[in-house]
Amino acid sequence: MPDKRATLAAELRKNRPFDLPEEEAFLNLARTLDALAAPFEHLFRSRGISDPQYNVLRILCGVGGDGLPCSEIAARMVTRDPDMTRLVDRLEQAALVQRVRIARDRRVILVRITPKGRKLVGELHRPVMELHRRQLGHLTRAELAGLNRLLVKARHPGGIPAAAGTAKDTSR
Repeated sequence: MPDKRATLAAELRKNRPFDLPEEEAFLNLARTLDALAAPFEHLFRSRGISDPQYNVLRILCGVGGDGLPCSEIAARMVTRDPDMTRLVDRLEQAALVQRVRIARDRRVILVRITPKGRKLVGELHRPVMELHRRQLGHLTRAELAGLNRLLVKARHPGGIPAAAGTAKDTSR
């Protein structure tokens, strides 16, 4: 059981209180992301890919064999990557994806996952799920649901956009 006195201020050996609770929450998110992301970065690096590259491969696995244009992949990414073209270039060089022009409109280039890319995603599935369980499995389902709700709310201060498929959250 974690120490109830553990706080971000104590972890950072901060002598003065935070100026705003919003500042503390933001820094707490950043510190937590850093702690949770490190094992994933190590896992992916051990397989020769980065976290964003894994995200691209997962997206392409999810859409099946049709593939997607780079702009659509970018829209579906968990984190923004300003250079999607270069990211896909590296995946293509590793033979994990391929670019294909579609016959009906030669201007459109789709990115498709290769069998090698699909195999890599399959091999990483279990270790990724185990990491998720090891990192957050100590939280109850109710705590996880509450955390997810608060994180979505933090990302959308004006309310959740209708395009997200849910009604605007008016609770404060």
